[in-house]
Amino acid sequence: MGVRGAGRLWWGTVSCTLFLAVNGLYSASDDVIELTPTNFNKEVIQSDSLWLVEFYAPWCGHCQRLTPEWKKAATALKGVVKVGAVDADKHQSLGGQYGVRGFPTIKIFGANKNKAEDYQGGRTSDAIVDAALSALRTLVKERLSGRSGGYSSGKQSRESGGGDKKDVIELTDDSFDKNVINSDDVWMVEFYAPWCGHCKNLEPEWAAAATEVKEQTKGKVKLAAVDATVNQMLASRYGIRGFPTIKIFQKGEDPVDYDGGRTRSDIIARALDLFSDNAPPPELLEIISEDVLKSTCDAHQLCIISVLPHILDTGASGRNSYLDVMLKMAEKYKKKMWGWLWTEAGAQSDLESSLGIGGFGYPAMAAVNARKMKFALLKGSFSEQGINEFLRELSVGRGSTAPVGGGAFPKIHSVEPWDGKDGELPVEDDIDLSDVDLDDLGKDEL
Repeated sequence: MGVRGAGRLWWGTVSCTLFLAVNGLYSASDDVIELTPTNFNKEVIQSDSLWLVEFYAPWCGHCQRLTPEWKKAATALKGVVKVGAVDADKHQSLGGQYGVRGFPTIKIFGANKNKAEDYQGGRTSDAIVDAALSALRTLVKERLSGRSGGYSSGKQSRESGGGDKKDVIELTDDSFDKNVINSDDVWMVEFYAPWCGHCKNLEPEWAAAATEVKEQTKGKVKLAAVDATVNQMLASRYGIRGFPTIKIFQKGEDPVDYDGGRTRSDIIARALDLFSDNAPPPELLEIISEDVLKSTCDAHQLCIISVLPHILDTGASGRNSYLDVMLKMAEKYKKKMWGWLWTEAGAQSDLESSLGIGGFGYPAMAAVNARKMKFALLKGSFSEQGINEFLRELSVGRGSTAPVGGGAFPKIHSVEPWDGKDGELPVEDDIDLSDVDLDDLGKDEL
């Protein structure tokens, strides 16, 4: 390969006029195929042909001296082996994807286009042709033995490794805008290269995080992957210079780089932060039917159920003050993706009994895990501080739990939703006391 970078020093002694006049070393009349980020994927990566590709810089003296030999080799190999060239000074992103650090760099793209080999032979047309034919012979023998096909896509390479990556969405130049740019969801997109060691280390963490994030955000935050060696238009568009690069896409905003840790817990934490920033306020639902209870508790890891005093005991203002406390706690803990419910004391007495509510008076609160049919009771005050301490203990796995009475939710009665007004005492029938002799009352007791 020669001494990398020497060409720049040598060329620097030539006049400035000549330097500015050099735009490229190859033209359309040559048998050397000019490659760019626009056509590289189609011409090389998706091709079944063997390719020899030179990455050059027009100012590089070594590249200029190689040019006539490269053209001669291209003509000799025409119809047998494809010979191309990339102006890596102009298309730095393309050179960067293949680890080009000096000029000229020659790479051989054989059976597996994602694992290009460095050419280390001589710089004469004879040496180049000999190396091309040797590589072609190897390719043909591999195909004959069934060990290798032609094109191996980045997606196939990605899926061939261990681990379950079913929730990582593979994106391409063609599918990216439709899925990401026009989406209301938040996207975390990893740009990777199949040969990249750091990408391989990240892969199982990214896959595990994708499944967890999908479940916890109900698909509102998505984890995706782009093979930047195949989808070079995307890589160029977003200025990808190294691997892996992770970018966050939110509708109406410019993409930003993810600069957090590379473990699944780090990725999940960032995804949940993004979700909570974009999530609507959590709903606080009154238990007016069995469907409300089951659909809420089945869909969330925990459902927080409050039993509030009867409306006659508190009035509308008192009830609203309790509901406000619950809404504040629901907002504070919305990253946890819990469900939030309430009912009036006595409206669902069977449910109260199954959760051990009543002994502590009203208001009361229970956190229920419907999958395990276990619950924990608030023992402190029904206040922001008391509930916060209760939920904080739950969120770190502390606190005592008990099984739901009967091992399942009891029958839920359908009731009318609260109308937001003060309660009224029931109207009793008028009793006519005009004919009652009050003097006779109580005589029998004497």
